[in-house]
Amino acid sequence: MFVREKTVNGYTYLYLVENVRENGRSKQRIIRNLGRKEAVLAAGDLDRLLASIGRFSERAMVLNAIEANPAQVHARRIGGPLLFGRLWERLGVDAVLEEVLEGRQFGFAVERAVFVATLHRLFVSGSDRACTDWMKSYAIEGSEDLALHQFYRAMAWLGEEIEEKAEGALAPRCVKDVIEEKLFDRRRDLFTDLSLVFMDTTSLSFYGAGGDTLGRRGHSKDHRPELAQMILAVVIDAQGRPICTEMVPGNTADVKVLMPIVTRLRTRFGITRSCVVADRGMISADTIAALEELGMEYILGARERTSSVIRDVVLNDTAPMVPLALARQAGETQLWVKEVRVGEGRDAQRYVVTLNEAEAKKDKADRQAIIDGLQAQLKKGDKALVGNSAYRRYLKACGKTFEIDLGKLADEARYDGISVLRTNARITPLQAVIRYRDLLQVEALFRVAKASFDTRPIFHQSDAAIRGHVFVSFLALTLAKELTRLCQKKGFQPEWQPLLNDLDRLQQATIEKDGKSITVRTPTVGTIGSVFQATGVALPANIREQAA
Repeated sequence: MFVREKTVNGYTYLYLVENVRENGRSKQRIIRNLGRKEAVLAAGDLDRLLASIGRFSERAMVLNAIEANPAQVHARRIGGPLLFGRLWERLGVDAVLEEVLEGRQFGFAVERAVFVATLHRLFVSGSDRACTDWMKSYAIEGSEDLALHQFYRAMAWLGEEIEEKAEGALAPRCVKDVIEEKLFDRRRDLFTDLSLVFMDTTSLSFYGAGGDTLGRRGHSKDHRPELAQMILAVVIDAQGRPICTEMVPGNTADVKVLMPIVTRLRTRFGITRSCVVADRGMISADTIAALEELGMEYILGARERTSSVIRDVVLNDTAPMVPLALARQAGETQLWVKEVRVGEGRDAQRYVVTLNEAEAKKDKADRQAIIDGLQAQLKKGDKALVGNSAYRRYLKACGKTFEIDLGKLADEARYDGISVLRTNARITPLQAVIRYRDLLQVEALFRVAKASFDTRPIFHQSDAAIRGHVFVSFLALTLAKELTRLCQKKGFQPEWQPLLNDLDRLQQATIEKDGKSITVRTPTVGTIGSVFQATGVALPANIREQAA
């Protein structure tokens, strides 16, 4: 059915007509003569007819409403809240938060505040102060009435102390610890264990004092020694899923972190026997003795240059190395591996020595570049060289001047491409190397947490709020890891930032008119379709109608 115009005796008339089929032929049948064109347009009869028909057309209703009052049409982004909201529910984060909140009367939806803060950390990060304005662009159910002070209260609740710090512990037991344990319990089954855990640490800097106890000056891995900081330790399982976090004062040395965390892991998650994989910064004679006393296995990076046993015994071992090829994203890595035992019987120390040929070439080239620069500087004068740490390590004093120390060069060349592991685990050297390389998962998590989720610097001024702020990044990492796991299960891995951009492009607008509510969704773009399919999350229909 449509409107047709026809000129008769010099006048133009409008007719409402329809196509019909008679005797096998199509013809137009006039339903009504609307009148002379100029009269119909002047009276507005055609506009009223179209408006009346439009009430029964969803698309027309939407377009008319936008044209009539565009200021009342507010689009909301739905991709992120929909996708990560479903993962949030499946992992049981919402249920765990509500369980831990039972009996507490906050007067606002704490679980919703934590979810919004987590989503904010995934997409744009920044401070919690920016979260309240950011969330207005997203369709997040239950977040409409949240205010800034409620986000601060939610962060403080997550980091709230529930027990005094135990003797020997680095941190008190907090609400976030209970949440971590309950989340782990929800995914624990008969085949779940923590027989292999990876742990690493990093430093997070503050603008300001950084809480009552957490903010201290220490060795800054952020390269910001002028700022107060805290030490963050993250523990993940063999599948790369975050288990828990520990937050301690910023002047705590890595070597003092491992044992208290291992002790808490045993009590918090029921670990009886486990293999702990950690970096060389956590190794010491006391640490190794304590791990062995607990019956724990370990694979620890060793300090090749500072350990006399490694320097004088392990690296001088004459046994041949065995070639290995390990797969990596850009191809294969050629390694040479051997096992060296120092001592006899039960007290023997077991080391695994690896030589990475590609790393050896790089170390040699880097050192040669420093030497070339050093020789050029020596020709100009040596006064400025002592302050350069890269140059100073290769210099020796010769009267009042300096010259290149050939003995140091030769000694340094011994370590090109070499790494040494100390382990008591009952596994092959190859397995030890592979497990230690898996420690890169934790380092990758830290890079994501710092760069993508921008956990640092932190503006909160209390220990509790700081713990809550950092724990939100832990929840964001948990959601991101679950998404990655589900996508990899389907055989693909989307790039993170393009995926977030595609999710932000998925929007919806709702218009209410004449007792109807019409919600229109934009089409999917990029990888959204594949990601939603991989995660089993259903997309809403393009157009949805319901009573207003």
